[in-house]
Amino acid sequence: MATSKVQRWGIMTILIVTVVGTLGSFAVMILSMQNQQRIQADYEKVNNEYQTQLKAYKAKVQAQADELSAKYYDTFKQYSTQAGTYDVNSVKELKTEDLAEGDGAVIDGSTKFAAYYIGWDANGNVFDQSIDGSKLKEPTAVANGLDKAGLIAGWKEGLKGMKIGGVRLLSIPSDKAYGEAGQKDKNGKQTIPANMPLKFVVMAIPQPPTIPQPDSSKLMEAYMKVYGNQ
Repeated sequence: MATSKVQRWGIMTILIVTVVGTLGSFAVMILSMQNQQRIQADYEKVNNEYQTQLKAYKAKVQAQADELSAKYYDTFKQYSTQAGTYDVNSVKELKTEDLAEGDGAVIDGSTKFAAYYIGWDANGNVFDQSIDGSKLKEPTAVANGLDKAGLIAGWKEGLKGMKIGGVRLLSIPSDKAYGEAGQKDKNGKQTIPANMPLKFVVMAIPQPPTIPQPDSSKLMEAYMKVYGNQ
């Protein structure tokens, strides 16, 4: 059946609208892809800059740790002979013994300092220590004082009263250590048995200068633009 002129114009209009709509959608898709590529490129740029800053930060931290190690290694290394077996029942309450008296400030709940340590259980197993071969690891920072530190009670109570520069032996009952749970490593292996009293040799040193970490806010902002809706 032949179509009228009006019908042909109607069909043509529909075709034109369909084509324009398709082209418009395609254009929007292209622009969206280009925008996403730009956002991805911005993220990669920010991430590369952050990784460069992070590498520089880690290098400064390591350099500081190496400098401190050179200064304190020989002094602290001699106390590694303290580690050995002892009777579990001999540690029923927190006891402290100063192996060397420091010449710095007396530590209280708000004193800022850093510490090297050796920790062992009644079986003589050294479960953690600052000595790493022929050098010392980065010291443990007590940057906000013992009262606000995330440390076991035996440390928070037992280190008060010692002087910066000193070395103290801590004998810690299990209830002021890791208690009934003990401690496991990241793989779930038990590193400290349940209800195990612990001993530590701790050397307190002046708090080293704080090395500021790189600002990650721009990286997180760029990351959320790329992956935030996924």
